[in-house]
Amino acid sequence: MEALPILHHDDHLIAVHKPAGMLVHRSALARGERHFLLQTLRDQIGQRVYPVHRLDRPTSGLMVFALDPEVAGRLADAFATQRVAKRYLAVVRGQGPEAERLDYALRDEDGRRPKAEMPAREARTEVRRLDSVELPVRVDRYPSARYSLMEARPLTGRRHQIRRHLSRRGYPIIGDAKHGKGVHNRFFAEQLDCPRLLLAAVGLDFEHPVDGRRLTLGCALDAPMTALFQRFGWSAHLPDNRRGISPSAPATTSP
Repeated sequence: MEALPILHHDDHLIAVHKPAGMLVHRSALARGERHFLLQTLRDQIGQRVYPVHRLDRPTSGLMVFALDPEVAGRLADAFATQRVAKRYLAVVRGQGPEAERLDYALRDEDGRRPKAEMPAREARTEVRRLDSVELPVRVDRYPSARYSLMEARPLTGRRHQIRRHLSRRGYPIIGDAKHGKGVHNRFFAEQLDCPRLLLAAVGLDFEHPVDGRRLTLGCALDAPMTALFQRFGWSAHLPDNRRGISPSAPATTSP
């Protein structure tokens, strides 16, 4: 395998670009799989790494790992308590909303019990349409097909939250086999060379769990999504690999 692109690396944590289709670690879904992100990164840097958040298997993009258990606990707590700002890009069917907060409670999907028996938990995602395109081809029942580039910022961390929220709103992500529409997924796979979920984690912003500085990370898209953006005239929205570190806020004292 090619080496994983490293986006940030210090004494306490490391951030990498996760490829689409790669599981983060071994699980019940791992039948026949030989490569996992956690083990691949461990072997690449020669050091144990500890996951602190998750990305779905078909989603590509930015993932952070801690380099020791104590830092892992602090950073995992920051993710769990919504103290990490997350940014995603998604290609959806239709003319997505210009800007909207999606506030639909979601039932957990753990595969062990029927979803109807699981409690519904609050889930909020802010979405914004960055661009759109209309193709002069009949994909479904209309003579042309519209697609939108959406920015999504999840404010909670439910499983498949962005995928489920956009689908429920009527704008499923292209390539989503579970929540999308097969005819559009096949069109992108067969005609546009994009046989994958078009959802990418492109930004994280959080307080460093050790030194307290603000860490802002960005992640470029992989080759298939980059080529699609260029084809659709969306090059101005291509993210890049970046790292920004801001000084920690000064302590305040009472007069």
